[in-house]
Amino acid sequence: MLTTLDFVVLTVYLLGVAAFGVWAGGAQESTEDYFLGGRDLPWWAVCFSVVATETSTLTVVGVPAVAYGGTLTFLQITLGYLVGRILVGAYVLPRYYAGQLETAYAFLGDRYGSTMQGAASVTFLGTRLLADGVRLFATAIPLKVIANMSGVDATYFQIILVIGVATAVYTLVGGIRAVVWMDVVQMGLYVGGALAAIGFLLGDVPPGWWGKAVVAGKTNLIDLGLDASFGRWWTQPYTLGTAVVGGAIFSMASHGTDQLIVQRLLACRSEADSQKAVVGSALIVMVQFALFLGVGLLLWAHYDGASVEALGLQRGDEVFPKYIIEGLPAGLSGLILAGIVAAAMSSLSSSLNALASSSVNDLYERISGHSMSADRGLRVSRLLTLFWGVVFIGFASLFQDSSNPVVELGLSIASFTYGGLLGAFLLGLWHRGTRQVDALVAFVVSIGVMVLVIFGVWHSPTEGWLFVLNPSDARVEAANLRTIGWPWYTALGTAVNLVIGSVLALRPRDAVGAGGEADTRGPV
Repeated sequence: MLTTLDFVVLTVYLLGVAAFGVWAGGAQESTEDYFLGGRDLPWWAVCFSVVATETSTLTVVGVPAVAYGGTLTFLQITLGYLVGRILVGAYVLPRYYAGQLETAYAFLGDRYGSTMQGAASVTFLGTRLLADGVRLFATAIPLKVIANMSGVDATYFQIILVIGVATAVYTLVGGIRAVVWMDVVQMGLYVGGALAAIGFLLGDVPPGWWGKAVVAGKTNLIDLGLDASFGRWWTQPYTLGTAVVGGAIFSMASHGTDQLIVQRLLACRSEADSQKAVVGSALIVMVQFALFLGVGLLLWAHYDGASVEALGLQRGDEVFPKYIIEGLPAGLSGLILAGIVAAAMSSLSSSLNALASSSVNDLYERISGHSMSADRGLRVSRLLTLFWGVVFIGFASLFQDSSNPVVELGLSIASFTYGGLLGAFLLGLWHRGTRQVDALVAFVVSIGVMVLVIFGVWHSPTEGWLFVLNPSDARVEAANLRTIGWPWYTALGTAVNLVIGSVLALRPRDAVGAGGEADTRGPV
């Protein structure tokens, strides 16, 4: 049960975050200052910010649950992340820096035209709103449970409002500088909390726990997938081949085409610094995942391998919060809960600033048809940050329970669009003959195909497709069907985009019409 000291720690943290973020942001004189920090941020701070941005509350409580209920093979996915980010640093970042671009989608605008840039930007806005709006709600779930167990009658909306307002304050005032420096602090907080939990767990676990874990297969790190058929191999998300290939392509999309991450990389002082930041982030994520998997393994030993149901819980994600309440001393529980909140705030603040950046640079100026003065641009940027903050709070508050299927949709929504975005970028880089209409059609088709793949399972010629929001749907299990492993989603979407775009580019030039002339500039 949380004590008064724990609530004091949480309160001081929230107030301190807002104050420090405003101070760290300094003064801005232009949108480049507000969204890119004047392109003068140190690479190591950007590196930590990238890691904190991709770390949500679901990572802090979800990765330990993976180890608690399974093995350590989840760590294999980080090998793919490393490969993907090396490719981003080598092949994608030089294109951004060559054009001194301010958003990821400005590349598509330069390569194809404003329609393609707008389509990519709108897709990004929708993706971020759904994915991170739902993540904000997901953060409120364990906090509400913990608060209620401690005798505090908190509602989802109250929790969402407090987190949202505190985050919006420093993001609105301080811009990307405040976001990056607060990410550094918040990463230190949740990593420190995990280390503290490991320290206490090591003192609690019974003697011989490691040997017992080895015998139970809990310490397995490598899964080659050789014991499964070729068809089943594609449905296993954490076999080595899937993790490396699928994880690499996913990481190329998330860190090479998503404005949420690209914005930070463009804020570095040089292309070389940006490359160090993106590759370094993969190495830190390896250590971070290993840390949280270690928490899960120790929790398994602490609870003597008891099932989630035997612990009185509904899902594995609740195991770590249970230990935070019951197994840690007063004050430290509040500190680790502050770490959970920190993970949520780092993702939310990054989304707010990236959404405002894309709205201003990709849409507002293109629609208005003229550039804004520095003062007006800064004012519009802050207003849009405030707008997106209100939208996030309102959107997250629409949900009332964690079983809502839209939650699962929101948390995996990037899988629908990453393949299309990465495919559009690669099409522009590799295929000189593609035109804007080719890229647009390929983009739309790839997203449509991913809807079929993610939501649909082929049942039989008579039954056709089953559309399900949950892979564990009873109809799927009854027919012994399996969905493709999630690391392959981005790879498949990218392949569809490249094939469709390349085929369309073979059409005769005069069949395209006035609005579909070939882009003679080629890859930029």
